[in-house]
Amino acid sequence: MLPAQPPPQPTPSPAPAVEPATFAGGCFWCLEAVFLRMKGVVHVEPGYSNGDHPQPSYALVCGGDTGHAEVVRVHFDPSVVSYRQLLAVLFRIHDPTTLNRQGHDVGSQYRSGIYTHNEAQAAAARQAIADLTAAGAYDRPIVTEVQPVANYHVAEGEHHGYFDRNPYQGYCAMVVAPKVVAFERSFPEWAAGAPG
Repeated sequence: MLPAQPPPQPTPSPAPAVEPATFAGGCFWCLEAVFLRMKGVVHVEPGYSNGDHPQPSYALVCGGDTGHAEVVRVHFDPSVVSYRQLLAVLFRIHDPTTLNRQGHDVGSQYRSGIYTHNEAQAAAARQAIADLTAAGAYDRPIVTEVQPVANYHVAEGEHHGYFDRNPYQGYCAMVVAPKVVAFERSFPEWAAGAPG
């Protein structure tokens, strides 16, 4: 009698082709909390980008002396969500017309920025700004800088998932939570719900 053959194993699905996007728009806790709730976003990490210091830290960046912006690096599946959709969310959840500040957060580390990973992203970012300007979306000029990503560093572990670990902390409740609500109300079809 021949030994039983093992049942055929299903072919594993290929991993999605994930792409990075890097955005600045104030405190990275805000941006991370929103993009974590977006369909097609696989992972979000807070970090520091486009500064001069070789080893930036939260304390150094908050001091405003490193040239870095607080950013999030959004790893997304372009078969589910487009880069233009990510840009639409970015421009909804921060004020791109205030130079080096978002609300009470003041300093170049809180500037509005799109740090691109290729020319296609740069072109999409410039077009999004042109479209918003032509539509008169804001009362003041957009000051968002569009630059190639440079000197990027992942932020310290305590900043990862900060809002979801500290939803009742004062800043989270007063500043981050309203941005999450604004995203979910503005783009309900793109919202994936709370990460978990």
